[in-house]
Amino acid sequence: MANLKEVRTRINSVNSTMQITSAMKMVSASKLRKSQTAIMALRPYASKLQEIMQRLSSSLLTSTEGVYATIHNQNQEDDKILLIPVASNKGLCGVFNVNVLRETLHVLKEDFKVQYEKGNVDILCISRKIEETLRFKKYHVAANENDLLDNLSYENTIAFAERLMNDFVSEKYDRIVFIYNQFKSAGTQILVKEQFLPIVSTNQVNETINPAEETEYIFQPSKEEILNALIPNSLKLQVYKILLDSFTSEHGARMVSMTKATDNASELLKELNLSYNKARQGAITNEIIEIVGGANAL
Repeated sequence: MANLKEVRTRINSVNSTMQITSAMKMVSASKLRKSQTAIMALRPYASKLQEIMQRLSSSLLTSTEGVYATIHNQNQEDDKILLIPVASNKGLCGVFNVNVLRETLHVLKEDFKVQYEKGNVDILCISRKIEETLRFKKYHVAANENDLLDNLSYENTIAFAERLMNDFVSEKYDRIVFIYNQFKSAGTQILVKEQFLPIVSTNQVNETINPAEETEYIFQPSKEEILNALIPNSLKLQVYKILLDSFTSEHGARMVSMTKATDNASELLKELNLSYNKARQGAITNEIIEIVGGANAL
């Protein structure tokens, strides 16, 4: 009977776990639908705006006067780097956080090895999980903006984006790079390392571009006024798109992870119920044998 009690305890434990994972799956599915609708609506607009910015970031902008013209300066010494890994504040989402962490460590050890050894790489985390792991591994984390993920909205990202732009314009950093998961589908996230500043021109994105394919723009009222209004708005939107992409990917990864956990718990529950029934049937059979044996002895 002790064996029956142990199996029954395990059944109750697995059943409770399955209820939790099933509830988490439904919550993530609900959040995923909402954020997926938002990112799919935002992505075409953000991508087209970024394309325009890239096309304007070569010859036109080098002669533009204004505060944000220096954002396109590709001739700065690439010495001071700000690396921004974006992941999740919570766990239970498979390898979502792990992939970002691995890429962050790879970038530190390979892409920015020289700058990191000089102490010229700052890490700004937008993920409590990534921050905790980096600090545990004795990496210096300069700052965090983890609260952005708790209440993600365009309005809440504006101040953060403006601070990044000001840090670049003031030459505090020569390059700002994001590492995050880009949403493709609920079961697929694409790990991306994206340069935020300086803005990458079209020629840098595609060195084989035909000059004849370059778009001619007519500026009204003036090139300076339009660019100094367009650049900051485009960059703010880019930051929001990165965070929303990561946020949507997180809930997709968590939904898939919790679905697998629920399915595994269900299979385990079937095996435990079968074991319990076999043990119970064996116990009953033994009791019957004992009763029959006792009756025959009389």
